[in-house]
Amino acid sequence: MKCDFLIIGSGIAGLSFALRVADLGTVCIVTKKKDVDTATNLAQGGIAAVLDEDDDFSYHIEDTLKSGAGLCSYETVKTVVEEGPERIKDLIDIGVNFVESRDNPGKLNLGREGGHSKRRVAHSFDLTGRAIEEALLETIKRKPSVIVEENSVCVDLILDKNKSVSNEKEKCVGAYVLKDEKIEVYEAGVTVLCTGGAGKVYLYTSNPDIASGDGVAMALRAGAEVANMEFVQFHPTCLYHPQAKNFLITEAVRGEGGILLNSSGERFMEKYAPNRKELATRDMVARSIDKEMKISGCDCVYLDISHKDSDFVRNRFPGVYSKCKELGIDITSKPIPVVPAAHYMCGGVLTDYWGRTSVDNLFCLGETACTGLHGANRLASNSLLEAVVYAHRSATFCRENRKLWKNYKHGSIDNWVDDGAVFLDEEILINHNWDLIRRIMWNYVGIVRNEKRLKLASQQLSEIVKEIESHYHNYHISTGLIELRNIAIIANLIVESAKYRKESRGLHFLEDCPGESESDRHWNVFRRISDGNSYPWQVEKIREISVKKIDIE
Repeated sequence: MKCDFLIIGSGIAGLSFALRVADLGTVCIVTKKKDVDTATNLAQGGIAAVLDEDDDFSYHIEDTLKSGAGLCSYETVKTVVEEGPERIKDLIDIGVNFVESRDNPGKLNLGREGGHSKRRVAHSFDLTGRAIEEALLETIKRKPSVIVEENSVCVDLILDKNKSVSNEKEKCVGAYVLKDEKIEVYEAGVTVLCTGGAGKVYLYTSNPDIASGDGVAMALRAGAEVANMEFVQFHPTCLYHPQAKNFLITEAVRGEGGILLNSSGERFMEKYAPNRKELATRDMVARSIDKEMKISGCDCVYLDISHKDSDFVRNRFPGVYSKCKELGIDITSKPIPVVPAAHYMCGGVLTDYWGRTSVDNLFCLGETACTGLHGANRLASNSLLEAVVYAHRSATFCRENRKLWKNYKHGSIDNWVDDGAVFLDEEILINHNWDLIRRIMWNYVGIVRNEKRLKLASQQLSEIVKEIESHYHNYHISTGLIELRNIAIIANLIVESAKYRKESRGLHFLEDCPGESESDRHWNVFRRISDGNSYPWQVEKIREISVKKIDIE
């Protein structure tokens, strides 16, 4: 397979980029399962942007900076916020039906979520992600230059041998892809990683099963810089029910007046965030719920919106209402049992303002990227916004710099060789280690951490990682083995990055150091130091003061 643009992932970031470069050349989208099996499709809340006369760019910028706890890149925040309204218009133009206001025809019905000082969340009730995904896919189908390869798993990126053996910057020229049990070469002028997050590294997550951190792991192995992996966002309110796998209760429920109750029926957010209460930032709400659960010894807390008009609740949250009703919970009359779950990776592959990584011709978009927008804690509904803004910016760069990728002559590409490998006939070798990693991460590297637990996690992971690496080189490659290897790399990165931050900041709450430190206001940036013969996740920790200090009080 040869193409001008190889896009790995079919969520909002990848599809948006594909639409914008479809007239520049051939586009191939590689996706692990079906084209709709993405985190975008599960997104309920909406997409945040300044869309109302009562709002202002300065307010959205300030809210984002406050949520990011001093680690946002101010320039990135300003760029994304100011370009946001145009990108919302683009989505409307391709057919995304955001809900309009009943009182002001032609105006959007904007929601409010935690950390936002104004109503600015455009939504399609609580099915926003699905509406965006469907509109993008429908538009993609009308582009003859774009093909979508489903059930195809990217194994590794391919580097130009001419570059990788010299002192010049490495260049990505495509990827090895597992399709129909064979590994094939996909050659490309530009490769774009849009593989989503890594929630499956934790035992409990809101993410789809595909979220195994593939993009970050592959980028690291290829030599790209990775940053801020210690900042894992736990969504405060996932449905607590044995049959409710990964089901999120959108933050918009709290935005419309839902209140959090402990096991005794007491409202508790006033103790932890007296000003914003349930509309505090996600890191604060998740820690508060965690604290209440530990105090009571109970397995969950409760989110109650039953005091609102029942017709309003059913119409505003049709997805949440029907799912809960299916499980015997009528949210118009009963509170919803909820627990925090791993939700979003604020770190990722480090990019510039155009989505470029430290490897030439390799771009990264969406949750896989670390642009500097989210800092130490993502503001609700800023993720879809970041995806469409950076997809536009990356496509603009490609359009204006065609000579950097079009008709580029590179060294020969080797076919995949697995001589001597045997078939793995016992899936327990994969399942056992997968389960171990996820339990270690949940128990030792969760919402509240301490140095003792981080050290234990590091020690236990090191042995598991060695075993996985042995399996990878001895057995034929399978989807399960690829994902397991990537999960191990991501777990190791999170732990090592968390060990390196000797303070509590945003999503990284360390019991040993509960306060923020001015001297620790930095990004943790990792660079590969492996020569490829040893464990590829051996990395060098680089301390960099790379953010503009902002007075956010």
